[in-house]
Amino acid sequence: MRTLSQYVRRTPVMHVTVDGRQLVFKLEQLQLTGSFKLRGAVNKLLALNVPEAVTGVVTASGGNHGIAVAQAAHLLGAHATVFVPVTAPETKTRRIEALGAKLIRHGNTYAEAAAAARDLGLTYIEAYNDPTVIEGQSTVTREIVEDAPEVDSIVVAVGGGGLVAGAALASGGRHIVAVEPENCCAMHHALQAGEPVDSVVNSVAADALGATRAGSLALGILQQHQVSSVLVSDEELLAARDRLWEEFRLAVEPAGAVAFAAVLKGDVPGELPCVILCGANSEWLAR
Repeated sequence: MRTLSQYVRRTPVMHVTVDGRQLVFKLEQLQLTGSFKLRGAVNKLLALNVPEAVTGVVTASGGNHGIAVAQAAHLLGAHATVFVPVTAPETKTRRIEALGAKLIRHGNTYAEAAAAARDLGLTYIEAYNDPTVIEGQSTVTREIVEDAPEVDSIVVAVGGGGLVAGAALASGGRHIVAVEPENCCAMHHALQAGEPVDSVVNSVAADALGATRAGSLALGILQQHQVSSVLVSDEELLAARDRLWEEFRLAVEPAGAVAFAAVLKGDVPGELPCVILCGANSEWLAR
């Protein structure tokens, strides 16, 4: 039986000191596709029946999930169609096509692209609101717990909620800090409202974190665990991205620096937090 570990990279952890504080970085930007999304995509495709995979799958994405589904389909011998909004960065759409997936640009937002993708009639691969996808993303935190068990809080950038929900499930009771850009914070609004609500998406990190509504499954998981919701400005997350490069030569996209921005802001509890650097696929990489 094929397993997830055959297709994804076990990314390293890195112990650092920042402003006199001990931290652990989870270097998930070194994943095969440049983001954690491959874990959930492969896990979902492995769970499909063979006819579904051969017929083809479809998804919608701002970029990273689309790359992951295209890579997963390539690895597992399936065909993928990926819908992206017209605003999706070329750095990501080129990679989707290079992996053999059919790329369709549709709509101005992820939500519009997703609606069109669902109408295609193929098996739809959720970006985050799926238990099998969340299970795949949870392996990031399982590795953290195994490789750095002394960590007492885990800091996670949040879009639709798949990664942070997986973190909550696999954390072993460790405190979870869910971090979002101020103008791209669907999960923050969902936690406040007690249910997913429509949210404005306007951030330099929107191509990776631009969900207009948080996933209902992820929200339900977070409501059952110890989670703090933190917001950072675009200026703060870009400063965090630049600092990761300048001090550690770690290249991440804006979304990949969101969790670190919360640490620099002083909004993360714990004696030894672990910061997940979740992605490195953008023209906004440190330069």
